[in-house]
Amino acid sequence: MVPFIPTPITRKFQPSITYIAVIVLAAVFLLIAVRQVGRFTIRIWQIMLGGALVVLLTGGIAPLDALRAINIDVMVFLFGMFIVGEAMTDSGYLSCVARGLFSQAKNPDQVLLLIFFGMGILAAVLMNDTIAIIGTPLVLGLATKWKISPKLLLLSLSFAITTGSVMSPIGNPQNLLVALNSGMTSPFVTFAVWLLVPTLISLAAAFIVLRLCYSNEFAQRVREPDIPVLCDPALFFLTKCSLAVLFVLAAVNIVSTLAGTTMPVTLPLIAICAAAPVLLFSPRRWGVLRAIDWPTLVFFAAMFVLMESVWETGFFQSFVSPGSISSVPVILGTSVIISQFISNVPFVALFQPIIMQAGGTTARLMALAAGSTLAGNLTILGAASNVIIIQNAEKSGETLTFFEFARIGVPVTVIQIAIYWGWLSLFM
Repeated sequence: MVPFIPTPITRKFQPSITYIAVIVLAAVFLLIAVRQVGRFTIRIWQIMLGGALVVLLTGGIAPLDALRAINIDVMVFLFGMFIVGEAMTDSGYLSCVARGLFSQAKNPDQVLLLIFFGMGILAAVLMNDTIAIIGTPLVLGLATKWKISPKLLLLSLSFAITTGSVMSPIGNPQNLLVALNSGMTSPFVTFAVWLLVPTLISLAAAFIVLRLCYSNEFAQRVREPDIPVLCDPALFFLTKCSLAVLFVLAAVNIVSTLAGTTMPVTLPLIAICAAAPVLLFSPRRWGVLRAIDWPTLVFFAAMFVLMESVWETGFFQSFVSPGSISSVPVILGTSVIISQFISNVPFVALFQPIIMQAGGTTARLMALAAGSTLAGNLTILGAASNVIIIQNAEKSGETLTFFEFARIGVPVTVIQIAIYWGWLSLFM
């Protein structure tokens, strides 16, 4: 696959038109941070869609350029994975797996470890936003069952799926962008070799930080009995088929790249093939299609349009030269900090081309993937998955404030960035 690297446009704009995209971008992320206007709460996808429409209507980007800016590979991959995730939830498959997994826990320590390594590894396979959606009611149920602070388990879920998703090209949207837009020939192997070990260490480090900060929550206690799980046998079977397809095709790619050949199955094709059993054979296909996270798909399409219009202005390129962000520690730090203001996916969409122009070595690309993802552990605004978890938790009367999250997130992120820096330095 030929890497996609946006280049600044050559046509000349009037200043008022040139930088309107930058002004819109600032307004979009200010609204995302606030999201409350009077008595109205604006959803994130609505804000991003509004921003894309503004740059289209004001001439910040031409309609054809806007269509070309939408990364079809990413959209197709997300669509397929959302179908698989929704089928796992609707069929009862996820509940059965979770019950089997967490029934082995004997104390709160084991519950947390299972969340970190179970949900973290699952996020690497099924994408962190998917696990954010299906994992929130699960951990709230565990909080009730074990009489553990819901805030502790919500934080555990957030850190687990953010950190776990680092080690896979399909763990989160920004990793997918890095893998697709760099023309990486063996993304599964590359991510595993460079990021698997520090990710496992970082999961353990986040557990230790939470264990120390919430030490009073780890006393031995009696758990409530399990509630029977209702399953749809037909959809349950098709969900298992979808997961089998997903793992088999991923394994084929891994074996092929280890044998020295190119990846035979693209990431979008893997997602569509995994979704095919549900779409083709389930009588509930329309219900699954209606229930998938369409707003997130709208968010990404709109985000691609807005980020392309911003890139065309050359505004960010004028402040950041390729040589200034060529080192791994600078990429890690820049990714974490700037992602707090423009979120991690838009950050990668904007800055990956600059890194590619500086010489997109594997170390730099892995630092970009790791830093932009770990930004989600610093504050709530660092990742969309955090917002998903909190929005879902608020439906059940639980929440996390910005400062409750940052109080734990800051030390977790600092420790994890040091871990990845140290590991990536070994390869340089």
